[in-house]
Amino acid sequence: MEIAVHIDALHRQGDHLADAAERAGLAAAIPPCQPWLVKDLLRHTGYIHRWAARHVTECPDTVLDGPPEADILRGGAADEDLLAWFRAGHAALVQTLSTADPGLRCATFIDAPSPLAFWARRQAHETAIHRADADSALGVRPDYPPDFAADGIDELIMGFGQRRKYRPSAEHTGDMDVRATDTGHAWHVGTEDGRIQARRAPAAPDSADPAGCTVTGPASGLYLFLWNRSDAPQAGVTITGDRAFLAAWQSSVRVRWG
Repeated sequence: MEIAVHIDALHRQGDHLADAAERAGLAAAIPPCQPWLVKDLLRHTGYIHRWAARHVTECPDTVLDGPPEADILRGGAADEDLLAWFRAGHAALVQTLSTADPGLRCATFIDAPSPLAFWARRQAHETAIHRADADSALGVRPDYPPDFAADGIDELIMGFGQRRKYRPSAEHTGDMDVRATDTGHAWHVGTEDGRIQARRAPAAPDSADPAGCTVTGPASGLYLFLWNRSDAPQAGVTITGDRAFLAAWQSSVRVRWG
């Protein structure tokens, strides 16, 4: 996806997040992120937006350190000013990315065509997934554009997944295919030397060498399921084969601050 498309998604998803948070109220629970409340979600995501923008404006050679999550959740603005603080940080990040030099050089932590492409993509999906958290406080589930959702699955599998060490065991061996039924995107995930290895794969199953587990569904549902924001039935996701590898993969590949 183009940088401008990611920035536009960041803009829209952040607005959705703030609107949902306002409707739910600061004290509403966030079921996928217990024991977070809406105010914790706003402080976390608001801090991440400001942290990301610093990479684009300050151009550090290494990824900037930040405080522990507990300190982030005690920071930000006072409760009565929290929504305005979040909206201001989100708007500033959108503006920073929109006006940045396409040739800027700064630290990143996943391979990308350029640093600007990395930060635009990462913050678009960071915000979109936390938008799902805000929606969960209202008891609703978002529906993402299929190509955007497939891009987020790709970032998770090809980016975050391959940065993680895998914890193999006799019960958690094998591989899996992930297939988006509406966009045709597909990925194959396995392990080698204690690390997750992934590749983009043809959408059609390889009958000569089938994966031990196959996960299929619409891209938006897969996006929420693989980011641990929805269970499979609610997301319209079908799982066939041995689920042990999927369970081990989901417990190993979790994106956390720190």
